[in-house]
Amino acid sequence: MYVLVMNTGSSSLKYQLLDSESLAIVDKGLCEKVGSPDSFYSHGLGDAARTDTLPLFDHLAAVRAVLENLLDPSSVALANLEEIIAVGHRVVHGGEAFVKSVVIDEDVIAKIKECVPLAPLHNPAALTGIEACQTLIPAALQVAVFDTAFHQTIPPRAFRYALPDTLYTQHRIRKYGFHGTSHRYVAARAAEILERPLEDLRIITCHLGNGCSLTAVDRGHSVDTSMGFTPLDGVVMGTRCGSIDPAIVVYLITELGMSAEEVDRLMNRESGLLGLTGISNDIRDVHTAVADSDERAELALEIYANAIRRYIGQYAFSMGGVDAIVMTAGVGENDSILRQMVLSGLEGFGIVLDERRNALRGADRVISTDDSSVTLLVIPTNEELLIAKDALALWAARG
Repeated sequence: MYVLVMNTGSSSLKYQLLDSESLAIVDKGLCEKVGSPDSFYSHGLGDAARTDTLPLFDHLAAVRAVLENLLDPSSVALANLEEIIAVGHRVVHGGEAFVKSVVIDEDVIAKIKECVPLAPLHNPAALTGIEACQTLIPAALQVAVFDTAFHQTIPPRAFRYALPDTLYTQHRIRKYGFHGTSHRYVAARAAEILERPLEDLRIITCHLGNGCSLTAVDRGHSVDTSMGFTPLDGVVMGTRCGSIDPAIVVYLITELGMSAEEVDRLMNRESGLLGLTGISNDIRDVHTAVADSDERAELALEIYANAIRRYIGQYAFSMGGVDAIVMTAGVGENDSILRQMVLSGLEGFGIVLDERRNALRGADRVISTDDSSVTLLVIPTNEELLIAKDALALWAARG
């Protein structure tokens, strides 16, 4: 038996098929440019991986292509689709309606639709993927796993904005936070590595990729996170500006004559590392520019690292201390220079980076010195595994 994990984007479909007993990955793939005439489908493991160019006019066609591949004798070769007992769907926004993963029914679908204004690109795509799987794999249990759910333990003092009360009570304007599945996974994995109960630990998890967020995980619960009402808030990112004086938005509109759409594009797609450097949103390109003595690139890295350090300090203070700091996602896992910029020079707070360990590559690892009061870890995130576990747990609970 198998569990299928689906991550449906606005023009993409990423999936993993896992064995329900061992949780080993049997197949994985990515459909890209869905809805475009030049769409393609990459799939398979190791040397068997290949890319097929084929028309994927919508997400239903993409799901159909994935399932046909899983039944193909030259590929995975499931006996039939009934071998897939559960499908776990990543859903970006669950609002305040969902505090954990749930079995999908009509009521759940209705609530996901209610959150579409909060995630207009992501939630409609997730709904399309859900509907396609309901149609093509009707016997499988469909499960929704929400990026926002982990952060529903954040107290009102941290999630409310100092705006008129009606904006919250009537329009639900508040901090929601994102990357919750990643933060939940690496916090639990950190506890395993430290061989201590998660309920005894204060952990700061740093999900650093093109999108970035930090979370204060106090004894297993998210108590604050850097992303807010939308993923734009918080630290500097690849193309997002992160936290800025909100009056800048008013200034751009009233003084520079920009439209709301232009400001949105500026802050979400033209800022961050890309805006600061004028080169790229890819931190590898920024490092290359720094090596070539590009002063703008050097400053961009300093601004990026400083924003992360500020949130680490804020969360350590708000939790009354910190036992572990975790670096994860593409930048957090692979960029030793950025980690050093963020974590060095903090010995006075019991945070002591081991430069030799930090320079090493590998899987889960400790990068602090043996005498560091705070354990520093690099843990590759595995959201798909956590989604699979949630789906299987709900399948088992149904008897």
